[in-house]
Amino acid sequence: MDFTLQSSIAYFNDTFVPFNEANVSIASSPVLYGLSVYTVCNANWNDKQQKLYVFRLKEHFARLRNSAKILDFNGFLDDWTYERFEHTILRLLHKNNIKQDVLIRATVYVDEIMAGTRMHDLKNSLSIFVYPMKEIYKPSGINACVSSWQRTADNAIPSRAKATGSYVNASLMKNEALLNGYDEAIALDEHGHLSEGTVANVFLVKNNQLITPDNSTDILEGITRDTVIELAKHLNIPQKQGSVDRTDLYLSDEMFLSGSSARIVPILSLDKRTIGNGAPGTVTKKLADYYEKVQRGQVDDFADWLLAV
Repeated sequence: MDFTLQSSIAYFNDTFVPFNEANVSIASSPVLYGLSVYTVCNANWNDKQQKLYVFRLKEHFARLRNSAKILDFNGFLDDWTYERFEHTILRLLHKNNIKQDVLIRATVYVDEIMAGTRMHDLKNSLSIFVYPMKEIYKPSGINACVSSWQRTADNAIPSRAKATGSYVNASLMKNEALLNGYDEAIALDEHGHLSEGTVANVFLVKNNQLITPDNSTDILEGITRDTVIELAKHLNIPQKQGSVDRTDLYLSDEMFLSGSSARIVPILSLDKRTIGNGAPGTVTKKLADYYEKVQRGQVDDFADWLLAV
């Protein structure tokens, strides 16, 4: 029988409990104020080797710490080392006997009741659960739109911190896109430059060059984004990072999203304008195929990105 979320074991309150028992109070800080940060990483099953590989766990932990630092979750920073985090993840995966592709979501939150909007010197807790990897987009490609909602700026709710509360911004974009018949929304920053999708970073290809916004454009510093950049270097695909205008998107030859949940998915049209020839492009497919092989432990050059379970 396939692994399911409802029948799984979660990590909660420093122990392992049935998923349905891992609950926080309706009066807690993450519920009332969205005071939590999180990361989601992949664990991919290699059927031939009969082995599960967690993808870039060290980088995910580093970003989780950075998010906690931005939100001043000093309790988590003091209590959790990478070694403890890795040990906990491995124990959780073993307890759930995972033999399929899954996602691991780790959340750090202010574990207090009616504490107001404070964050400093409050109790922090870590919860982790595992759930089956499902297709959140059509692998063959999606149709997207530029959102009328603007990406929150770094000096408002910083996108560099993967904060739960900031996803109200993304949800408004996604909801608008779905109501208007699109699969996904693309966000612009306060200066009108490309930022990202609702849960994934954006790349475009023009004249066989890979292009993506740099870190100054209110983006989350995606682990998959960084992976794509490194794989492109390895595959000798020219690339650049910088400001991307809205019209650059319309004139691109290819476009795709990247993220732990999204993987790499082509964007076939934007605002009803066909991207390239309206089919997944050569560079997109090359990166997507290679990315999957790397995740499943089939490329020795990137073995250090994998944690065998």
